[in-house]
Amino acid sequence: MEKKPDHTLDIRKAIPPISLLKVSQAFRAMNEQETLEILCADTDTRTDILKVLPSFSCELILMEEFEKEDSSFRVQVKKSKSI
Repeated sequence: MEKKPDHTLDIRKAIPPISLLKVSQAFRAMNEQETLEILCADTDTRTDILKVLPSFSCELILMEEFEKEDSSFRVQVKKSKSI
């Protein structure tokens, strides 16, 4: 059974530059060992998420397509260290 994320951010309707800023801000506000679930629709945003988050404190937990008709993706990351 999957653990429920500590935070969820739905950026499916946001434009990519703004959505990446929101992801970065949400991640920065998290405490260590907390998880963030990001819901996105743009495939570029899905991969860009890992580029804007600091690799030394971000652990990828899950990346999957969860609504095929909308091409929506779910990305879960865990904050391993404070930045």
